[in-house]
Amino acid sequence: MSYLIHKKEQDMFKDTFRNSVDSPMAPAERCFPITPDDNVDIDFATKALYVGTGGDVTLVPVRGENPVTFRNLPSGAILDVRVRAVKATDTTAADIVGLA
Repeated sequence: MSYLIHKKEQDMFKDTFRNSVDSPMAPAERCFPITPDDNVDIDFATKALYVGTGGDVTLVPVRGENPVTFRNLPSGAILDVRVRAVKATDTTAADIVGLA
């Protein structure tokens, strides 16, 4: 019986930080593609954005109402901003990934 319990635990995904408290400073636990949209907010507030293909990113920060444009971001940039929306208007960057 103990062998079965041990084997079952061994097959489970191990996360040594599963009981840690999440914070904006902690590494992202979710990664999801973001399609810029002028009318819809993203599903999760981000800790940062990853920009796969460089360009401009127009976003609305978590505690903001007005869009802000970050210009000339290089490919592979990580933009350390908590975001609630990425706008299609004026966003030229692509392959954007939310890190939450």
